[in-house]
Parts: sequence; C-alpha cells; structure tokens
Amino acid sequence: MTAEATKLKNNPSRATPSVTQSTDMKPSDDLLTYLRAYARERPDVAAMWCFGIGFVLGWKLKPW
Repeated sequence: MTAEATKLKNNPSRATPSVTQSTDMKPSDDLLTYLRAYARERPDVAAMWCFGIGFVLGWKLKPW
C-alpha cells in the first residue's frame, strides 16, 4: 500500500466521495429539495416556469 493510499484510508474525508446506497428512498423529497435549491440559485428561471405553467393551466381550464 502506498503512502497516499494509507493517508486516504486513515482520513476518509480526503477520499473521493463514494455513492452510498440507502434503503430509505424518498424520490419526492429529493425532487423537492432539488427544486428548492435550484430556485435559490436561479429565482428568475424558477419564476418564469411558475408563470408559464400557471398561464397554460389557466388558459386550458378557463373557469368562466
């Protein structure tokens, strides 16, 4: 084992993050978390998506 590999083994925070599999999957929570993070990063794009979706739904549903 090389010295670098020993350092990475002893200090896992420096190692490349690995994908951990969880049996507790919640895709809806993950999606909401992602959308909130995206809306915080790019509020203008998120607002335009909301406006566009609302416009199309209002146009197609026409309550009057």
